Amino acid sequence: MRELAEQGRKVINLGEGELDFSTPDYVKRSGIEAIENDFTKYTEVTGIDELKSAIAFKLSRDSGVDYAKEQIIAASGGKQIIFNAMLATLDADDEVVIPAPYWVSYPDIVRLTGATPVIVECDRDQGFKLTPWGLREALNTNTRWLILNSPNNPTGAVYSRDELSALLDVLDDFPNILVLADDIYEHLTYEMPGISPVACRPDLAERILTVNGVSKLYAMTGWRIGYAAGPEWLIKAMTTLQSQSTTSAASMCQVAAGVALENSLDFLEPRLTELRERRDLVVAAIKAIDGLDCDTPGGAFYVYVDCRGLMGRRTPAGDALESDVDLAAYLASEAGVGVVPGTAFGLAPYLRLAYGLSREDIERAMGQITEACAALS
Repeated sequence: MRELAEQGRKVINLGEGELDFSTPDYVKRSGIEAIENDFTKYTEVTGIDELKSAIAFKLSRDSGVDYAKEQIIAASGGKQIIFNAMLATLDADDEVVIPAPYWVSYPDIVRLTGATPVIVECDRDQGFKLTPWGLREALNTNTRWLILNSPNNPTGAVYSRDELSALLDVLDDFPNILVLADDIYEHLTYEMPGISPVACRPDLAERILTVNGVSKLYAMTGWRIGYAAGPEWLIKAMTTLQSQSTTSAASMCQVAAGVALENSLDFLEPRLTELRERRDLVVAAIKAIDGLDCDTPGGAFYVYVDCRGLMGRRTPAGDALESDVDLAAYLASEAGVGVVPGTAFGLAPYLRLAYGLSREDIERAMGQITEACAALS
């Protein structure tokens, strides 16, 4: 997509996992004030006390679980948090259960530790969600972690309280398995509220690492602040690793993140209304295209599009579409629209479309996708 743009093509990228909303003004001002007040030096590795207090406040408010500052760590993005957790706990013989479709980085982070990702496919007919029996079949004495992500990237699937509780109940029989709960899209839900695993089973708090950040909800992707709360022994191990890699996250960004977390969510409802309308626009357009289909996602800002109906069709140049990768490449070159093939997320043939752009761009993109698909034979 970047190459096409450099060639002068007008392109619309529905592949980016970030929103076009602005960081709230009061959050921006707090970061600027921190710089002007010379708060630009190293901080404690795990983050400043003000940020950790704000994280504890947020977790108590939303999950009903109280954490001490020794159980909290901030880092340069949620991805670093996950790296720290996996590197601190995994050996070569260990396994990590990852439901597919999954965020693209999970399996590779596990592989970089020398451990093995165990992928459990969760098909469309099960709502792209892991089931208790699917989980139980994947577990063994080598399993060290289960990764859960709700609302999910790339599908937008949201687990209910009952669904999460049923999964966590399975772990009662496996007391050595930890849970990494990626809650980064937690508040971006539409019909059903998101819930964190630790809120379902607070008695398992010593086995659950809750990972979150300010990137998605507050549109602060570039500020690079992620955080986690969990058992003190794990946070201590993650801190040791972080002290030898990035040390602390940027000091002024920590201040801004703390301000974001400790303030109200009054700004959220208008954004959810806008995102819901964008989602419905994309879903309606997809359902009107012969060969494509999708379900209406309950959260995040992605639509996972089933493109099995287009496999085997030919482009105007006579090339056969044999995979979702082929289709994504075709849409990029012919429609000028960027999407991500489901192959990257572990379940194909699908396409992930992100509706984080303006409605005008989304309408234009969907029109161009419609035309490109109609040109297939």
